[in-house]
Amino acid sequence: MKSIVFFDGYCHLCQASVQFILKRDRQAKFCFAPLDSQSAKQYLKNHPDLYSCQTLVLWTPQQIYTQSQAALEILSELPWPWPLLQIGYLFPRCLRDKIYRWISKNRYLWFGKSQECFLPKKEWQDRFLN
Repeated sequence: MKSIVFFDGYCHLCQASVQFILKRDRQAKFCFAPLDSQSAKQYLKNHPDLYSCQTLVLWTPQQIYTQSQAALEILSELPWPWPLLQIGYLFPRCLRDKIYRWISKNRYLWFGKSQECFLPKKEWQDRFLN
């Protein structure tokens, strides 16, 4: 089973992040779904606090990752040179997550927000869950 990236489908920064992953994930390791989707409710049913769209969520068959840890885990699965950014693990998680939350809190102000949820290009539609 593939890993699933749950994201805020209205956030321009989140949309750009999903497109960044899609363009580099040549082995199609990741599927995607907005945090307010039925798929998110199904896969994250034991974690309703994650529906708030304040964090990127990486669901794997083994574990759920959020905030900076989700971003670093995703980067570790992308091709060279992106795994090099795992150097971020050298910083304490509390510091990484504090920076993550600061960006998350300001993302609509800095990057904008769509009125409609993100729709993928045709060639990527099979990578998105309902």
